[in-house]
Amino acid sequence: MILKGLEITNMMVNCYIIGCEETREAAVIDPGGNHRAILKLLEEENLKAVYIINTHGHIDHIGGNQGIKDATGAKIMIHENDAKMLVNSVSNFSFMMGTKVTSPPAEQFLNEGDIIKIGNTVELEVIHTPGHSPGGICLKTGNIIFVGDTLFQGSIGRTDFPGGSYKQLIENIKIKLFCYEDDVVCYPGHGPATTIGFERKHNPFLT
Repeated sequence: MILKGLEITNMMVNCYIIGCEETREAAVIDPGGNHRAILKLLEEENLKAVYIINTHGHIDHIGGNQGIKDATGAKIMIHENDAKMLVNSVSNFSFMMGTKVTSPPAEQFLNEGDIIKIGNTVELEVIHTPGHSPGGICLKTGNIIFVGDTLFQGSIGRTDFPGGSYKQLIENIKIKLFCYEDDVVCYPGHGPATTIGFERKHNPFLT
């Protein structure tokens, strides 16, 4: 498995690229606005993007969809409950930043328990964790989980946006993420990586 991360500085969001060592096929998870930096990393690692996976539909996580799609033809994937955010600048909140950014529409909807196969060696399991947004998802492979804006080191995703629910988010973290072992590594949409064990013991929203 190949795993690369980069911070899209203009959006302050973590983008992750996960790929198959054998086929060099890859998925781009949450491309922020700087699609050129993502494409450069793909080229440097000799990877071909076949999927663009959005953990949710807010602008800081979908801003690079168009550029990556245009350059690679990768399939855009998101949970159906957030799909309208891709094509609506009001729903994805880009209008609040003084711009109207949209994405090509989703070509595949992701649901709880779906398995996304990347090449011959990588499988991502979809975990639906609404609360930050109605269609928020996490993606698990092996001992790591890409948690989007569901969970952060010492914090959780904000729930005051339309469609957010504090109660729902806390329940989903405790039921769907805290069921895993302490050493499972969590890669969030913002900030540093953490572990299930650390958050179980130290996260003030969850202890």
